[in-house]
Amino acid sequence: MKYIFQVVVFFVFSNCFSQQVELGAQPLVAKDSLAQKVWVDSILKNMSLEEKIGQLFMVQAYSNKDDKHKQEINSLIQNQHVGGLIFMQGTPEKQIDLYNEYQANSKIPLLIGFDGEWGLSMRIKPSFAYPWNMTLGAIQNDSLIYRVGQQIGKHCKEVGIHINFAPVVDINTNPLNPIIGNRSFGENKKNVTQKSIAFVQGMQSVGVLANAKHFPGHGDTASDSHKTLPVVNFTMGRLDSLELYPYKQLVKSNLASVMVAHLDVPALKTEKGRPTSISKKVVTGLLKNKIGFKGLVFTDALNMKGVANYTAADSVALEALKAGNDMLLIPVDVEKGVKTIKNAILKNVLTEARLDSSVVKVLMAKYCVGLQHKKVLNKIDVQQRIHTIEDDLLFKKVAENAVTLVKNENNLLPLKRLDTLKVASVSLGDDVSGTFVQTLKKYTAVDEINQLTVANYKSKLKNYNTIVIGVHKSDEHPWKSYKLSSTEVALIQKMASYKKVILTVFTSPYSLLKLNGFDGVSNLVVAYQNNSVFQSVAAQQLFGALPFTGKLPVSVSQRFKEGSGITTQALQRLQYGFPEEEGMDSYQLKKIDSVAQLVIKEKMSPGLQVLVARKGKVVFEKSYGYFTYDAVQKVNNTSMYDLASLTKILGAFPLYVKALEKGVYRLDQTLGDLLPMYKNTPLEKLLVIDMFAHQSGLQAWIPFYVKTLDSVSKKPMDVWYKNKAEIGFDLKVAENLYLKNEYIDSIYQEIKVAPLRKTRDYKYSGLPFFLFKKVLENHYQQPMDVLLNNQFTKKLGASTLMYNPLEMYAKDSIVPSELDTYYRYQKLQGTVHDMAAAMFGGVSGNAGLFGNANDVAKMMQLYLNKGAYGGEKYFRENTFDMFNKAYFKSRDNRRGLVLDKPSGDAAVKSTCNCTSMESFGHSGFTGTFAWADPKTELIYVFLSNRTYPTMANNALGTNDIRTDIQQLIQDAIVE
Repeated sequence: MKYIFQVVVFFVFSNCFSQQVELGAQPLVAKDSLAQKVWVDSILKNMSLEEKIGQLFMVQAYSNKDDKHKQEINSLIQNQHVGGLIFMQGTPEKQIDLYNEYQANSKIPLLIGFDGEWGLSMRIKPSFAYPWNMTLGAIQNDSLIYRVGQQIGKHCKEVGIHINFAPVVDINTNPLNPIIGNRSFGENKKNVTQKSIAFVQGMQSVGVLANAKHFPGHGDTASDSHKTLPVVNFTMGRLDSLELYPYKQLVKSNLASVMVAHLDVPALKTEKGRPTSISKKVVTGLLKNKIGFKGLVFTDALNMKGVANYTAADSVALEALKAGNDMLLIPVDVEKGVKTIKNAILKNVLTEARLDSSVVKVLMAKYCVGLQHKKVLNKIDVQQRIHTIEDDLLFKKVAENAVTLVKNENNLLPLKRLDTLKVASVSLGDDVSGTFVQTLKKYTAVDEINQLTVANYKSKLKNYNTIVIGVHKSDEHPWKSYKLSSTEVALIQKMASYKKVILTVFTSPYSLLKLNGFDGVSNLVVAYQNNSVFQSVAAQQLFGALPFTGKLPVSVSQRFKEGSGITTQALQRLQYGFPEEEGMDSYQLKKIDSVAQLVIKEKMSPGLQVLVARKGKVVFEKSYGYFTYDAVQKVNNTSMYDLASLTKILGAFPLYVKALEKGVYRLDQTLGDLLPMYKNTPLEKLLVIDMFAHQSGLQAWIPFYVKTLDSVSKKPMDVWYKNKAEIGFDLKVAENLYLKNEYIDSIYQEIKVAPLRKTRDYKYSGLPFFLFKKVLENHYQQPMDVLLNNQFTKKLGASTLMYNPLEMYAKDSIVPSELDTYYRYQKLQGTVHDMAAAMFGGVSGNAGLFGNANDVAKMMQLYLNKGAYGGEKYFRENTFDMFNKAYFKSRDNRRGLVLDKPSGDAAVKSTCNCTSMESFGHSGFTGTFAWADPKTELIYVFLSNRTYPTMANNALGTNDIRTDIQQLIQDAIVE
């Protein structure tokens, strides 16, 4: 186990527990043992008999009950001298209030217990919940279990908990166990033991006592000891080799305490029907003497039917003490229990020396947790202390390491050739599935199929070749039903026999037992719990953004036994997570919210999207505002924007890089070589490298559309336009407006005759992108949009990154760009804003692409990876490097080839001037921006429609909003 890195933390916080444990060491002896002895002796010698007896009782206290209950607890503290409280339901703030009050009212400090197996959330809310033990049992890196125990311990200390009754170390070999199940690390004794040790050492490293339960082993029972006395009918040989194994190992690891269960175990030769919790043969003979445990011994709750049905309430406490227990948990009647024990001592049925031995251990434990020093707890900001970013990061890391790939026919997972897939998502179960489905959609086009039945599944799924089935069962608590209904089982089997399915179950692996070996299911993933983190992680793993590493903690069929699990490698696709995972500060990034709200308030743009990714992980993705200022439709992360000139680096650029690598052209070729129509013209000698670097002498732009407008009305002339597509009028310029195909020749002719600028200095121009569109289409004999889709976007899974999105998407999924009052005279929503690109039917190298920030980021990540993404190599690194170079700095030209670059000049804000000179990107006229920096591995995408309702509004640019946000992002790097 890998705990070395935590040793320093351990010694800082712990008063009694060390990593170096000698066999047979006393776990309750403090490092300052002499001072501990003095403190314990000073208290013991001044205690009355009643006070000593009271120290052994730990009663339940609620923080959600009324003053009557509080008075009852105070009475038990003052009159019965109880030694401890176990807090139950309530809130953290109220528990802190009561902790302070109860400690103030107690002569001897109270030892506070708590059932927090997966964290405070087991009993008090709001608070943080870590995954169940069954989920942790799938993890192969036990240092994560250590950290979970450590974090739970930190939370416990914040609300005054000294001993947490965790972990459950039962080995769950019975799938039908009604009370353990998800609370167990699994069925493998070594895995359970290793993880138990890790959890114990983690929690005790911060000074919170751990408790191993339920001795001698509750993992193979068919009944619940809360309701009856379960029978564990195994041989002593079986018990010794399996159920007792964790305890024999834990006593070597400085375990502070053990809880003894209410069980009937005939092999231990107890009195017939006598619960193990009050059996001297079990508690003293087996646990203390044979196994050698020297820590605190707790009974399980004495109000449980498993023991309460055996003997009267006033004698249970005495029987438990005689058996060898030290603390009596949740007694039915404290007053009667104290009297019964006192009478037993007075009648010499029980010696005071026996009583003292337990009292001393209780006091030693109190010293270990620091109760020799009075401390008043502070409830201010307690929520921030019991749910930190560290908790979120660890929870996610647990999920990433737990989710298990059980079956993977033909190595389908992770999904690779996205261009060959037609994916449908089917959600089953009785709980939410939103995050899973939405995360799937981040990787490729995925259709949700609802209301599926055994009668209609074929017709609904006929157009798909990959079906992702998510089974979602509530993980509100570990006893929630995980079982699949007969209808769900039938539907899964029908789908599996019809199509290639990926079954992902967000519940206990035991849910698979009803699938009869699931031979028909080609691909199977166990995701254990149904919350947003596990849903997001599992979806990322299906697409290879994250690897699979988990192993089943229990057997689910004859073929797939405990320990089954297939590991995979990541495919360099975008991941999704927290800023702190990649060395960034969440608080700093939240400042983007204020800037975004200012943009909307000052009407610089109706809405916007901002995405930040670092080291291949999206760490910030938010949408703000509305489609338009009427504030009817909100922008969300799937909303598509007109990307304007981002098309140059997202649509044209990848095709240029690929074509150069394939020998379609050379950088030193002339335009006349590539397009013979320009031979014997001034454009003939223009070099490709100069055109890509914007220093060829071409005009910045030409308003081609003006000549197609009536000189009086300024409306499109009928000779050039029709209101519907017909032969010869196929170029859709806008809704109900189609340009005559022949006019494209006029555009190219107009470029031919346009005079070149006298000086060949840097001058940004969109004209090369019309010219190179023709070069590519002539060579490949395919339209540019088809080329981009086939060579890049479809394979990348960038399904919204496309030209003419209305061919595939509803208008209300696309943010409008302008109310055009000069050319098309309509709201532009789904048709390109750029007038020239519109005249090319919406497909050009200078503009025309639409998309959302997530899909823009995929292309930018491809560039940061220098041609690699999703397990495929699109182009070579050195080819990309040829483009990402400023060749003409000496001529005051910052540009690379197509790519924009930092200016290095504070007066010229192509970026925030906070990025490295290796960085690259582009801005767009409609209010868009995308930038990537290889040095910091950072991607920033900003999308807006600042041109709505009119492009005359350039407040976004004049206020440097895009670059100001870029500076905030750069400042958020805290490494």
